Amino acid sequence: MAYQKEEIYDPDTTRKIAAHYKEILRLLGEDPDREGLVKTPERVAKALQFLTKGSLEDGAEILRGAMFKEEYSQMVLVKNIELYSTCEHHIMPFIGKAHVAYIPNGTITGLSKIARVVETYARRLQVQERLTVQIRDCIQDTLKPLGVAVVIEASHTCMQIRGIQKANAITTTSAFSGVFLKDERTRNEFLNLIRQA
Repeated sequence: MAYQKEEIYDPDTTRKIAAHYKEILRLLGEDPDREGLVKTPERVAKALQFLTKGSLEDGAEILRGAMFKEEYSQMVLVKNIELYSTCEHHIMPFIGKAHVAYIPNGTITGLSKIARVVETYARRLQVQERLTVQIRDCIQDTLKPLGVAVVIEASHTCMQIRGIQKANAITTTSAFSGVFLKDERTRNEFLNLIRQA
């Protein structure tokens, strides 16, 4: 795997978040000046900025960067798109995969742009239900396809390692528009395709 250059963070934002996190460590009974924790507030500040960077991005702009006229009118499906998001209720990760399909109406987009849209909305403080709808609406509103289908399957660490502590629980959400909503055959074709290995 190729080494990825570290993201560039706003120094002022990093400093302010780190100061708060240093105090949080104190409130938890830790010594933020001990060797293992000295750089932790800054690391956490950078991590939080990375995990929420999607708030500064525009999914529609991503799609508009690669829109092409094409008379293809069958389903386009990108499945098993890895997603990493942060639950806004506990600031803990949820991890899973998205399956996204659309039926073009004269316009297609680059396949990687679908994955980028998922990434943009996932990298925010989120709930899975909203994330599912935001992905659908972005594609529907920007490409104006005949329909969009989104299914997300995710594991929530706020359920797995705290609270109810159910490690194997998977949450599935779906959102449909256009022909996927109105036509059971089209919706079932999508659902059958995402079940296949």
